[in-house]
Amino acid sequence: MNIEQKKDGKALVLTLAGRLDTVTSPELEAVLKDALAGVEELTFDFEKLDYISSAGLRVLLSAQKTMNRQGSMKVIHANEMIREIFDVTGFADILTVE
Repeated sequence: MNIEQKKDGKALVLTLAGRLDTVTSPELEAVLKDALAGVEELTFDFEKLDYISSAGLRVLLSAQKTMNRQGSMKVIHANEMIREIFDVTGFADILTVE
C-alpha cells in the first residue's frame, strides 16, 4: 500500500493506493499517530484503494473517534466494493462517505 499525505493548514488529505489489510494497516496507524495533531479536517481519498479488510476498518474507526473530538473526517472516491463493505458492516452509518 502507498500512503500520500497533503497537509494544508488544519486540513489533511491521505490518499491510499493498493490494499488496506492486516499487513498494511499498522503502517496507516503509524502515519495517523504522527499526522493528526492539530488536524481539524481529515479526508481519506480511496480512489486508488482496491480493498479494505476488517483490520483497515478498525483503523478508520479509530481515526473517526479521534476526529470526533477534534474536527471532522470523510472518505471520498471509494469504489463500489469498498462502499458495499461499508454498507454491510454498518460503517456507512458511522463514516461520512462522499
